[in-house]
Amino acid sequence: MGATEITARTGPIPNNRRRTIFEFLQSMPFILPALILFAVFFFYPIVKVVYLSLFLTNSQGVAKHFVGLAQYVELFQSPDFVQSLLVTLEFVLMTVIPGIILALVLALLLERSIRGIGIFQTIIFSPISMSVAAVSTIGLMAFNPSVSLLNFILQRLFGLPNINWLNHTFSSLVAIALVTVWMNIGFSTIVLLGALHNVPTELYDSGRVDGTNYLQRLRYITIPSISPSLFFIAVVSMIGSFQTFGQVNILTQGGPAGATNVVVYSIYRNAFFNFQYGLASAQAVILFLIVLVLTLLQFLVLERRVSYS
Repeated sequence: MGATEITARTGPIPNNRRRTIFEFLQSMPFILPALILFAVFFFYPIVKVVYLSLFLTNSQGVAKHFVGLAQYVELFQSPDFVQSLLVTLEFVLMTVIPGIILALVLALLLERSIRGIGIFQTIIFSPISMSVAAVSTIGLMAFNPSVSLLNFILQRLFGLPNINWLNHTFSSLVAIALVTVWMNIGFSTIVLLGALHNVPTELYDSGRVDGTNYLQRLRYITIPSISPSLFFIAVVSMIGSFQTFGQVNILTQGGPAGATNVVVYSIYRNAFFNFQYGLASAQAVILFLIVLVLTLLQFLVLERRVSYS
């Protein structure tokens, strides 16, 4: 069938549609590099992980035997995997909510014009320029029972005994959470500080005229005005906490007794030490689905309270 017959049956293509097709074809040379990068480094790995999760693999990661969902069933029947999920959820609760509250407090303090605030800002923002390895190494020294400044302070102020933070089941996870909060606090504080600077001063002036105190202005003016930034930090912090790996690998390597064995570290161990690439891929898929569901819940529940006006 020729182009003339198609035109005769369907009628001429409208000018606006021709213009849209022409603009799309014009934009393709600019979009194509990004599409190729996404396909190679994002879409293909996702498809490959899902594919491998359905197979038993050899030590080189080559799929050998199709087992379907058997590895997913095995994971949920494994006490170690269930424990790693619980540890990960506990770690997320230890880092996300305290991190947001601390960042908000610091942003409110940094907004004020106080002498010496530059030194304070340097201390808070310095972890932004450090790698995970550098921050974790500092944490390794901070929680070392022999040279720990934290232990020295606790001994002098409260008379507590020398604590071996990284060798106890509870304190080891707390130590990693503290390192993680310190590592991320600079970014969160900068975002909130920028949001605070964009709050119209007229709102505060109106609040003062109405006789509101500082806490009332904070609750009814500041928090609603910066709620989009708070929501953004909540989503990003939660996703980042679920993906935590470097701190665990350097500080505890999943110990003691699996107390810090978060899911990402468990994936790493199964893939590169046990050579169970299919099982590790199944863990990665489960983690992805958990993060996806929790992120969607945040958008459904928390975004309703966000004020974009």
